[in-house]
Amino acid sequence: MGKPFSYNFKVGAAESAAEEISRMALTCPNCGNDQNFLVKTLQMHVVQLRESRVDANEEGRPAVIEVLCDECETALNFADFEEEVRNEVLLTLGAR
Repeated sequence: MGKPFSYNFKVGAAESAAEEISRMALTCPNCGNDQNFLVKTLQMHVVQLRESRVDANEEGRPAVIEVLCDECETALNFADFEEEVRNEVLLTLGAR
């Protein structure tokens, strides 16, 4: 199987100022980074082979596989994130 897609997700950059950032607080326990995180996702496709043609008919929403600090690559447990942060990440990525 190929590599999962990776996204650079900047927490707190969505709407406005300090209020949004404080609501979206997330900090790497190893290096203190609170801005950039690497979110690895996996997306499934249904592929049909017809004669000499390949068609991708169905596409599932991406699932979050792993979250890493973009500075030191420490793995973070996505389930431990505040619900608001998890929901914002999933919504931004169109994931489940």
